[in-house]
Amino acid sequence: MPELPEVETIRRTLAQHVLNQTIDDVILRWPGAVRGWEAIPFEQGVRGRQILSIDRRGKYLLIHLDEDWTLLAHMRMTGRLNYYEEEREPEKHTHVVFKLSKGELHFTDTRKFGRILLVPTEQCTKHPSLCVLGPEPFDPNFTPKELGQRLKNRSVALKIALLDQKAVAGLGNIYADESLFLAGLSPERAANSLKPKELKALHAAIQKVLQAGIDSRGTSFRDYRDANGEKGSFQRSLQVYGRGGEKCTTCGKILVRKRLGGRTTVFCSHCQH
Repeated sequence: MPELPEVETIRRTLAQHVLNQTIDDVILRWPGAVRGWEAIPFEQGVRGRQILSIDRRGKYLLIHLDEDWTLLAHMRMTGRLNYYEEEREPEKHTHVVFKLSKGELHFTDTRKFGRILLVPTEQCTKHPSLCVLGPEPFDPNFTPKELGQRLKNRSVALKIALLDQKAVAGLGNIYADESLFLAGLSPERAANSLKPKELKALHAAIQKVLQAGIDSRGTSFRDYRDANGEKGSFQRSLQVYGRGGEKCTTCGKILVRKRLGGRTTVFCSHCQH
């Protein structure tokens, strides 16, 4: 699933092409991929709108249109938004084609979990998917103290608490594993057991790992591509994620691989406490 660095990269590359363009037409090849606002059909609400700006909230893209409408897009597991300068034959799993004043934007999703919703712009922050999100990791208000406040009543494993998006928005399996390794914290620790010094280390690690992911244009294993169809390169820098059974790059011990909260987790039992 694309996480914050991947979605931010998509946002940036998409903005290079589609800002100020008009959506001349929409072709729904699988209508289940989209949803209109109440009684307004998706095509009717989108057709003829100009793309004004693109924001990101956690793992969500917010494509703001004129007339105070916004496309709320979530890639889920395998979703992609690709821009093409000229008309392009849709792939087998391309579910939505946006015909722009110049070029096309294709939403492709092999597993059909991703969605694009049309919502009034003023309703975005109140949408059920967004209103529960924690702070953005680079927001000045996201401090070690704020992180501690959001974890203090959570007795679940630290990794599980970080993945539910209420402590901080945008972290997923990849960057949670990497952040916990950098901070030297075991993913099995109770979330509310962290001391001030450990909260400071985790806060710094989250920011450093996410920024490194953005600088590398995301992590590409299978499906993820940016809006230009290009892969990221952060997979070359991974210290623990996907390396279960291999040696820790710091101490040489074998990395542990296990399930936490239904998600595969990799960590070093020697370096992380």
